[in-house]
Amino acid sequence: MAKTAEKSAVREFRAEARFQRTSPQKAKLVLDTIKGLSVENALTTLMFTRKRIAPVVEKALRSAIQNANYLSQEQGFDLDVDRLVVKQAVANEGPRMKRIRPAPMGRAFRYQRRLAHIIVTVAEKKTVETGSKAAAADTKAAGKPAKKAAAKKAPAKKAAAKKAKATA
Repeated sequence: MAKTAEKSAVREFRAEARFQRTSPQKAKLVLDTIKGLSVENALTTLMFTRKRIAPVVEKALRSAIQNANYLSQEQGFDLDVDRLVVKQAVANEGPRMKRIRPAPMGRAFRYQRRLAHIIVTVAEKKTVETGSKAAAADTKAAGKPAKKAAAKKAPAKKAAAKKAKATA
C-alpha cells in the first residue's frame, strides 16, 4: 500500500575524512562517544577527548555542520543548526600499508599499518509533539502513583523447629 500521508523527509548531511593514519578500531572508540549527541555536545566532548584522532573527528563534524548550513542556504529550506544531532559516525577500513620489520638472524617480519575512512552524518532532530497525545500520556502517568509490592518472606523452618524443641 502506498502512503498518502505527508512525507517528513529528514535531511542528512555528511562529511568524510579519508585515509586517516589510525586504525578503524581506535577511531571507533572516539566515534562511539558522540553518536546520538547534539552537535554542540559532540563538539564539547571531542574537545576534551584525549585521543590522537579526536581533532580529525572534530574537523569532520564541523565540516558536516557547514555542509548542512551551505545546502540549506543553496536549496532554500529552513534549517536550525542548533537542532542538529550526530545521526551516524563510522570508521571504515581504508587500504593497508604493508611494511617490513627487521627480525633476528637476517629475517624480516611483515606488518600492516591500517588506515581509516571516517564518516560523520548529522541530521535535524524531529520536533517534539505538543499535541493531545503527549498531554494524555502525562496525565495518565501522573494519575497513577507507583506502588511497591510488599515483600513476602518465606517462613523460617529452622527457627520454628528450634522453638518447638525448646518448648517440648
